[in-house]
Amino acid sequence: MKTLPFDEAKIREIAADYPTPFHIYDERGIRENARRLNAAFAWCGDFQEFYAVKATPNPHLLAIMKQEGFGADCSSIAELTLCERVGITGEDIMFTSNNTPDYEYAKARELGAIFNIDDITHIDYLERTVGIPELMSFRYNPGPLREGNVIIGNPEDAKYGFTRDQLFDAYRQLQQKGVKRFGLHTMVASNELNADFFIETSRMVFELAIAFAEKLDIRLEFVNIGGGIGIPYRPDDKPVDLEYVSRGVKQCYDELITPAGLDPLKIFMENGRMITGPYGFLVTTAIHQKHIYKEYIGVDACMANLMRPGMYGAYHHVTVLGKEHAPHDRKYDVVGSLCENNDKFAIDRPLPSIENGDLLVIHDAGAHGHSMGFNYNGKLRSAELLLREDGSVKQIRRAETMDDLFATLDFESI
Repeated sequence: MKTLPFDEAKIREIAADYPTPFHIYDERGIRENARRLNAAFAWCGDFQEFYAVKATPNPHLLAIMKQEGFGADCSSIAELTLCERVGITGEDIMFTSNNTPDYEYAKARELGAIFNIDDITHIDYLERTVGIPELMSFRYNPGPLREGNVIIGNPEDAKYGFTRDQLFDAYRQLQQKGVKRFGLHTMVASNELNADFFIETSRMVFELAIAFAEKLDIRLEFVNIGGGIGIPYRPDDKPVDLEYVSRGVKQCYDELITPAGLDPLKIFMENGRMITGPYGFLVTTAIHQKHIYKEYIGVDACMANLMRPGMYGAYHHVTVLGKEHAPHDRKYDVVGSLCENNDKFAIDRPLPSIENGDLLVIHDAGAHGHSMGFNYNGKLRSAELLLREDGSVKQIRRAETMDDLFATLDFESI
């Protein structure tokens, strides 16, 4: 059963000041979830979550992450700058980028971020451009040794990371260049609900840590087992049991790392979706009905506000406010206004009878929602709001205007 941190009356009150569509985030839910992850891995005194900024790049949400003890995983200069603006700097930033230009590396170097590089050729590239920092990490792609999932794909087909042989070569190169601090990272799947997947990932990187110690005399400072923990988008999905994952990772640690004399070894993660995804909602108003070969409900949001259903065919639950307990005896496609037929939030979805003016809430939009927005058809991206723990609401990003959209165009020289 999907639940909401608000009711119809509260949303109508909010919509009087902030017209739909808008994204709204539940601060209490985000904080409680962050604390649960930290508590689950409290056995590892140096555990740190590096929140994946790409999931929801808003400074107010990043400030919450900082307050909860999280670092930040960045993949671009804009994400680095966002972190800088909210006071996340130094080794609280993991710069995990790919195909990275030198100016982005330069910004990461300026902030003192951990460099987590994606290709062996970037070692020479760094040396020629911004220099090699004292702490270096590599992203491992296990190829046929592991299976991915539908979002990231098979590791062999993914553009990310080093092969196993390249890892050994890369660490040798760094040793020769005088680097003495090392880390290891992997990220094999996204939105994965199988808890055992993450335990097996930890076993894989722990075994690599032992191999580097034995063959290269390198003691890793940390392993980053990535993110990718999924969320229960469908009402009958089960959330990943974080405590179960933690117990499994600890068992692998005790079996492998401690006997190898590599304790303590820091454990990092870089979840994004799991932290904020279930606690963000896209609120939209039904504005049209269409009755042709199918029944359609047209809403004032569109794929520009949430592209996951159109891009991946992803399921997002829909609640019609005020009709939560009404019979779901109608079947609708819930659609936006883009000139694209995949601009659909739901297809053949059983819902209660919907009238124009009804408020619809699209669940689990707190990650890879607003952040993946775009301006096709001249659509303006919506506001972002924060539902605070005391019940008040704060606008944390205003809605775009036509002036914003046209700001980079040159009308004068026509």
